[in-house]
Amino acid sequence: MVDISDLPTSRNLVELFLNRADAKGAAPFLWAKRDGAWQSISWADAARQVCELAEALRGLGLETGDRVMLVSDNRPEWCIADFAIMAAGCITVPAYVTNTERDHQHVLDDSGAKAVIVSNDKLAKTLLPAVLRSGVAKQVIGIDPLRIAQTGAFEYHDWSALTGGDGTAARALVEDRIAKINRDSTACLIYTSGTGGAPRGVRQHHGALLCNVYGAAKVLAEDFGLGDDVFLSFLPLSHAYEHTGGQMLPIGVGAEIYYSEGLEKLASNIEEVRPTIMVVVPRLFEVLRTRIMKQIEKQGKVANYLMNRAMAIGSAKAQGVRGGKGRLRDKPMDLILEKALRPKIRQKFGGRIKAMVSGGAPLNPEVGVFFESMGLTMLQGYGQTEAGPVISCNRPAAGLKMDTVGPPLDGVEVRIAADGEILVRGELVMHGYWRNEAETARALQDGWLHTGDIGHIDDAGRIVITDRKKDMIVNDKGDNVSPQKVEGMLTLQPEIAQAMVVGDKRPYLVGLIVPDAEWALEWARAQDEKFDFKALQALPAFRSAVRAAIDRVNQDLSVIEKVRQFAFADEAFTIENEEMTPSMKIRRHKLKERYGDRLDGLYKG
Repeated sequence: MVDISDLPTSRNLVELFLNRADAKGAAPFLWAKRDGAWQSISWADAARQVCELAEALRGLGLETGDRVMLVSDNRPEWCIADFAIMAAGCITVPAYVTNTERDHQHVLDDSGAKAVIVSNDKLAKTLLPAVLRSGVAKQVIGIDPLRIAQTGAFEYHDWSALTGGDGTAARALVEDRIAKINRDSTACLIYTSGTGGAPRGVRQHHGALLCNVYGAAKVLAEDFGLGDDVFLSFLPLSHAYEHTGGQMLPIGVGAEIYYSEGLEKLASNIEEVRPTIMVVVPRLFEVLRTRIMKQIEKQGKVANYLMNRAMAIGSAKAQGVRGGKGRLRDKPMDLILEKALRPKIRQKFGGRIKAMVSGGAPLNPEVGVFFESMGLTMLQGYGQTEAGPVISCNRPAAGLKMDTVGPPLDGVEVRIAADGEILVRGELVMHGYWRNEAETARALQDGWLHTGDIGHIDDAGRIVITDRKKDMIVNDKGDNVSPQKVEGMLTLQPEIAQAMVVGDKRPYLVGLIVPDAEWALEWARAQDEKFDFKALQALPAFRSAVRAAIDRVNQDLSVIEKVRQFAFADEAFTIENEEMTPSMKIRRHKLKERYGDRLDGLYKG
């Protein structure tokens, strides 16, 4: 078991990493699938590569405080590059692999990055034109060899040429340098994907991330116990949630990290890797819940009976019956479920999951209750990039309650402003936005981070979030409505994949709906209709089926929350059409720009 008592006193992230590497030595650390087999890089070899690359960056002319942009899919080299940049005294600037050329140019221009590290030719296609236009970055490093026939505007270097050597001399130079890096030093600029406006660079310092790691590690240690933990990295490492939760936290607790092959292979990767901790966004849990329910439904009456009983028992616990222990009369059935149903579900997740942590967006409580009912511990975290990013997390010791995001982590102060806004203070709070004093002054006031989230703290000290301050709908009568709550309930229906509701200064809510493709295909087959998504939406019977799903949701909503009318979207909300952020939040302003007239039309007649 790794001793985490050094986390509050570590001077910087590189020091922490090198200490863990020295303790773990030849033990496997970073895993990726190559040629159909999982292959690992040891802690010692990762440390060697970090030090060699750090000194190579200095040799290319980079100086303390320079920014280095990192554009790569999740892989071992992402982690090595990140620590090498910091070990060189520089600042990492992660960028999303889904960025357009324009997005990359904004990050390059705003950060002033002197160098870029890119993983392959595919990602270089959108990055290199931005590098040429920006003219700021003079060094390009390819993790995989890039097909570059001519440079001129920049120098190109192969990763392998910069990471050779035994690391001995490089390690000594790195140690001398990092002795001058303290917890207040900037570690990275993480550009928030943003649901509106140009992304801003959040200045995360070493202490912010170390504070986050210590708080999260304490939750794991006290509630689950630390051992030979295994993390499966799936979310983009350019996102603060995965950067801290999927990379820095595993290093803090001395865990192994496996890098998923992507969404289409995630289910098989989970079964192969058998992770103990998974950091995931709510949308994936919603997809997994739907798949599991469909699989059980096909298994007949007994399986369906067991699932329904499990969910009824889980709901009773979630509602706090007998302090969350559930009804006494359910005890025998609970034991049966523990033998007949839950082991099969757990096996789909590898069989040794301690906890699945949901973050990045609000988790519908119904989804959390489902997984708890199936025997999987689900923790909902809360935070934002400006706070490292983790502010709080549900934990069994504090009593799991799925409509809360748990108590604040160790070292985090939270208070509620007069207008209900959640304010945060502590070492985890950013030092500000890069070169943006106006936005910094708006977000940081008297030492408190103004999160923009509305909520309260319950009797047990857990944070309850009701909505985003700027997303709150205020109808024509002055009533406040949480769109995220309504949208979350809509997307839990099998007929609906995505939804956005509007109704600001209006008499009632209306919705924009993307039907679920799998459900639509099944419906078309049952009705003997050709599966043409656009053509189906024009059929009155298809529209009625979706209307019925909305009506089911309306039964559980108050009068002001009910969705009275709806329109179909032309296509799914995606990152590519800029209607979703990389962390799978809808971009309301983009959807309103595109569908505003259609939604306004729902109020006529």
